[in-house]
Amino acid sequence: MNKTIVLYQSKYGATEKYAQWLAEELTCDLMETKKATIEQVHTYDTIILGGGIYASGIQGISFLKKHYPKIKDKILVVFAVGASPYDEKAMAALRERNFKQELADVPCFYCRGAWNEDKMTWLDRNLCRMLKKVVAKKDPTNYEPWEAALMEAEGNMDWTDRAA
Repeated sequence: MNKTIVLYQSKYGATEKYAQWLAEELTCDLMETKKATIEQVHTYDTIILGGGIYASGIQGISFLKKHYPKIKDKILVVFAVGASPYDEKAMAALRERNFKQELADVPCFYCRGAWNEDKMTWLDRNLCRMLKKVVAKKDPTNYEPWEAALMEAEGNMDWTDRAA
């Protein structure tokens, strides 16, 4: 029998929600990466990592990179959660930035998350506001999908979908 764990790192809750749904569907263990040790994780046959996307990086992927020599013979899968709608070009850039060398063949899936200004830290909220000001200077017909989503995001929005 294949023993599976879903690891996750969630800043505002959307990744945690997806991780919980996945663990329920697979009837497997669930653990935050910050609480996980390689000694625990090494006992699993399949390791699924979920992480939020921030500044083109996937939270928690450092756990896989750091411990790769000990888990290279395991089945590894990653899901990344972001506020933007799925975009093939953005996904390719995300893979290029996060899946170098040994992780190059690890499958990665995208799930759309949420936007909750009430939960954002002061820094995140203000960085998003500054980014919106920069994007607002562009012609809207030339927006990348993530830029259009950023300009539409306001207040609290939740795009999480259990069927994803």
